[in-house]
Amino acid sequence: MTRIVAGVLGGRSIAVPGKGTRPTSDRVREAIFSRLEHLGVVDGARVLDLYAGSGALGLEAASRGAVSVTLVDSARPAADVARRNVAGLGLTAVRVVAETAERFAASLAGAGPRPAAPGTTAALDLVFLDPPYDLDEDALVTVLTHLAAPGVLADGAVVVVERSIRTPEPAWPDGLAAFARKDYGDTAVYYVEPSDTEPSDAEPSDTDPSDAGPSDSVDA
Repeated sequence: MTRIVAGVLGGRSIAVPGKGTRPTSDRVREAIFSRLEHLGVVDGARVLDLYAGSGALGLEAASRGAVSVTLVDSARPAADVARRNVAGLGLTAVRVVAETAERFAASLAGAGPRPAAPGTTAALDLVFLDPPYDLDEDALVTVLTHLAAPGVLADGAVVVVERSIRTPEPAWPDGLAAFARKDYGDTAVYYVEPSDTEPSDAEPSDTDPSDAGPSDSVDA
């Protein structure tokens, strides 16, 4: 079991799939959302949680004021657990889709029928990607490329990507640029934004006051 860290559902427990997923720890979720709330991208957001597993990241966003959340996972057992979590928490603006991240992201980019969040076709304000660490890097870049397509992300949107610190930094496609990275144990968290310009050669600044997360976090 894990729990919602904060918000209207703070402290509520949620189930996690028995195997095949790697839930983001409560400590790391707390650190991620501390930064995101400092950036002002959670309250009122339209959220997509790819490779969702139990849905912990998307459900945390819902607890903290997101107006709609879509949880996507290709594994039926994980999708079933996520549906039970949504029902148990009484969340009516959260839906669960049993689909691959690649196909779902492609549909958003116009390569198929667009599966809108509940009640809207608006662009996304916040996207989480926490794929299996052994996911092929090319597959991840394909998903990111679809997210970078025109109209998928809102102005000021943030994409959060979790990877192992032992895997290379993703090759960000045109239209996306990382502006910060934080490491928590074996997990590297990248914060990415829409960009119409080439990324700078300088290291991203990572000193904002929202970083009230785990004491073992370090700047990249």
